[in-house]
Amino acid sequence: MKSWDAIVVGAGIIGLSLARELHKRAARVLLLERGKPGREASHAAAGMLAYGDPERCAALQALKLASARLYPEFVREIEDESRLRVDFRREGTISIVGEHARPRCEGVRELTKAEVDELEPGVRFAGEHAFYTPEESVDNRALVVASSAAAKHRGIDIASGTEVTGIDIEGGQVVGVVTSRTKFAAPTIVNCAGAWAGALSPAPLPVHPRKGQMLAVVGSARLRHVLRGPDVYLVPRSDGRILIGATVEDAGYDKRVDPQTIERLRQAAANLLPEVTHMRMLEAWAGLRPAAPDGLPILGATELPGYLLATAHFRNGILLAPVTAQLLAEIIAGEEPSHDLREFSPARF
Repeated sequence: MKSWDAIVVGAGIIGLSLARELHKRAARVLLLERGKPGREASHAAAGMLAYGDPERCAALQALKLASARLYPEFVREIEDESRLRVDFRREGTISIVGEHARPRCEGVRELTKAEVDELEPGVRFAGEHAFYTPEESVDNRALVVASSAAAKHRGIDIASGTEVTGIDIEGGQVVGVVTSRTKFAAPTIVNCAGAWAGALSPAPLPVHPRKGQMLAVVGSARLRHVLRGPDVYLVPRSDGRILIGATVEDAGYDKRVDPQTIERLRQAAANLLPEVTHMRMLEAWAGLRPAAPDGLPILGATELPGYLLATAHFRNGILLAPVTAQLLAEIIAGEEPSHDLREFSPARF
């Protein structure tokens, strides 16, 4: 039976990024996906790299900032290998929020009404606090398509429509995975299965889906910056689309879209950018973010030799992809991780 050095379960942006990083270190990698690569949380996201969001966990804030610093080179490599563009935008974010929600990162500055009017003439700003942050955004759907193409360009084996049903263990050591049809052999397994990570794990793993509903509109209005309010965000794409989101719901694995919820999001967006009222809705969708009870990612090795976790990124999966790939690759290679992962250890559960 053919074997690999590592099997990555889950081909969202986390799994795709890790597979590429392991391959760069000369590992033979098999990437397994129950559906189509990148079609779950990575497809449903907005693509904000919101490293300035205030976090109660300092370690998470530091990890987000570290990943943001990796992003320009991360994008350059993926675009070079795939020959595809991912709409990496660096115009920054305007947040119209309360003082308590002031972003925390270098380059933050408070804006006057005149400055908001100059940066985004169509935005309604009645004198609340407004802040500029130099955060980037990326077209997450384009990113996963390009990441998949880059993985194939590298010769990484990818098996779509392959649901992993269990971890194959012999003598207390991981030897591979079991699917509904066959087994695949490897001494290292990384669970990147997102909202489904708990069902795969041989030990209890409290990862649950948190539903998010969003919509996209298009029209004559143009938005340069990501725009954030207290209960909604608007993310522009270079082709003129504007993404509006997003809810956070405990709804199990229900991905149905509720028209009333979508209308509430659209109205909240129009309160910030009135032109949204006249824009045409292109689509509405829902996705399932993987979340742990404490809201922090689960990263690192488990007590089962050869079995590692990279899941529960919640609202930060797109942002944390490059640093997650780097850290898990370091652990698998037996190196000291370049960031302190104690806050994110699987052992906390």
